[in-house]
Amino acid sequence: MKYDIIVIGGSAAGLIAAMTSRKIYKDKKILVVKKLEKELVPCGIPYIFHTLGAVEKDYMGIEEKFKANNIDLLIDEVVDGNVQEKKIVTKSGKEFEYEKLVIATGSTPFVIPIPGHDLENVMTIPKNYKYLGNVQEKLKDAENIVIIGGGFIGVEVADEIKKSGKNVTLIEARDYLLPASFDADFGEIAKEEIESDNVKVLVSTKVKEIAGNGKVEKVILENGEELPADIVIMATGYKPNTELAKKMGIKVTEWGYIETDDYMRTSAQDVFAAGDCVQHKDYFTGKPSRLMLASAAVFDARIAASNLYKLKLLRTNKGSLNAYSTMIGGKAFAAAGITEAVAKAEGFDIVVGKAEVVDRHPGKFADASKITMKLIFSKECGLLLGAQIVGGKSVGEIINIISLAIQKEVNIKDLLTMQIGTHPLLTAAPTVYPLAVAAEQALAQM
Repeated sequence: MKYDIIVIGGSAAGLIAAMTSRKIYKDKKILVVKKLEKELVPCGIPYIFHTLGAVEKDYMGIEEKFKANNIDLLIDEVVDGNVQEKKIVTKSGKEFEYEKLVIATGSTPFVIPIPGHDLENVMTIPKNYKYLGNVQEKLKDAENIVIIGGGFIGVEVADEIKKSGKNVTLIEARDYLLPASFDADFGEIAKEEIESDNVKVLVSTKVKEIAGNGKVEKVILENGEELPADIVIMATGYKPNTELAKKMGIKVTEWGYIETDDYMRTSAQDVFAAGDCVQHKDYFTGKPSRLMLASAAVFDARIAASNLYKLKLLRTNKGSLNAYSTMIGGKAFAAAGITEAVAKAEGFDIVVGKAEVVDRHPGKFADASKITMKLIFSKECGLLLGAQIVGGKSVGEIINIISLAIQKEVNIKDLLTMQIGTHPLLTAAPTVYPLAVAAEQALAQM
């Protein structure tokens, strides 16, 4: 059977690749092939362990969207393909021809090969509803949970599991939490916040061994300390799913990601790729980036789908911009661009402006919260390079505005003269608006 467009994968990138294709190419015959019957909202996964309370409550519901938009769906696994013949083969033996192919095979958890990592009840956090349902069942009877990895997944999962009354220990090898996205000062705030919820946090700590007789019983640290553990969760990052691409002869990078151009075209004619399986490059340095975010996957997919037949959506940005947000305890954390530490390591001459204000005016409103903001600028030209914020839920949208500002090459004077709308119930006071306060402090150093 032949299709005009085939998408391999059904998570965020696969969903948007198919849906955008349908909007643009209304008469094309489209097929999505994915392994799992149900897909999860990737960023919602940690919350199945308490706030949502069930895996089913995190379903994307994309299967219904495909049906409503005349997109064919096959639950199967693509195991081979031929880019010369423009053909793919599934695990069940089905063969399909295509005009255009989008590979959106995503990523899987990366497990550090610590001795004992293969014991029973050593778990990961994949985007797999069946596996996560099993994790959830095991957690019901567990008392002591050890989470290895203090990035977003580790912190969010620790925060959620603790709400169920478990004894949770979070271990991070580096000196502070969220080290890939924040500087030490914000990492320390994150540590204080999660510790206030009685999660035990160990930073600058490495695991020597996971021990037990067939099933995990304890975690042994390099300093000799032993932690009792009924379940160990490895939150140590993800690796791209590129085995299929390699098998099809599509070029991958030294990091194991699919290599694409700015329009998500791979080395094979009429084959595109999007999402976690793709090699991104840092927005400022141009160096390979291990960026894996649903937001980045969606961006990739829109670019790929829009340009399948002609270059309709011209890409003007320089690379992939890191933009993150999360909730830890009662505080929102967000970051965009490069950190102060990375900027210095890369040789940027920078100035840093900070602001600490209340996000309502006056600050006596019941829902008021303190915003702590750091802006990083190029000292020579004043361009905004990065930002980090912690505060109330408004932080989640503030960081999106900052992300756009970075992409549009906003400088320090633009922020100082930015015309804003404020309201006592919604924002900080115009006299202490955090973007302006932080920019003003940075300008004084130039």
